Amino acid sequence: MKLKIITLVLLFFYFGNVTAQVNPSEEKMKIATVKDLKVLNFNELESYLKSKDDNKTYVVNFWATWCAPCVKELPYFEDLNSNYSSKNVEVILVSLDFPKQIETKLKSFLEKRHLKSEVIVLNDVDSNTWIPKVDKNWSGAIPATIIYNSNKTTFYERSFNYEELENELKQFIK
Repeated sequence: MKLKIITLVLLFFYFGNVTAQVNPSEEKMKIATVKDLKVLNFNELESYLKSKDDNKTYVVNFWATWCAPCVKELPYFEDLNSNYSSKNVEVILVSLDFPKQIETKLKSFLEKRHLKSEVIVLNDVDSNTWIPKVDKNWSGAIPATIIYNSNKTTFYERSFNYEELENELKQFIK
């Protein structure tokens, strides 16, 4: 009995020390990352996007699996990412799916569609604060897209077909 108590005490102190040594930011990233999906609040998303390469043009699309027009236009963003990645263009898909549906719905959706663009889940319930930061005129409706580079930013609260999306992008990469 004494041996079991000593073993439990040693295990408690061992795991207590291991937990105390974890860097809080590393622990936060472990919690926030779910099998290659970044789950970020708006401030983290904003910081992440600001840390990107200034020499690229970014196409950031806000979408969700429950939004039919969003799902319809996803292949156009995928094609754009594929066709323009060699021209310093990067597509980032910001999912507004509910975090509780990541495992049950979003992951299977992404696997089924074989999306190659980077997907980030925006988990921030304070939409009244972050929506105007994306664009002061955004109603919050999706699909919504921002195309930007170091010289120009344009916000679109609409859906696209490939030709329309490509035409808008070409204005950034002249």
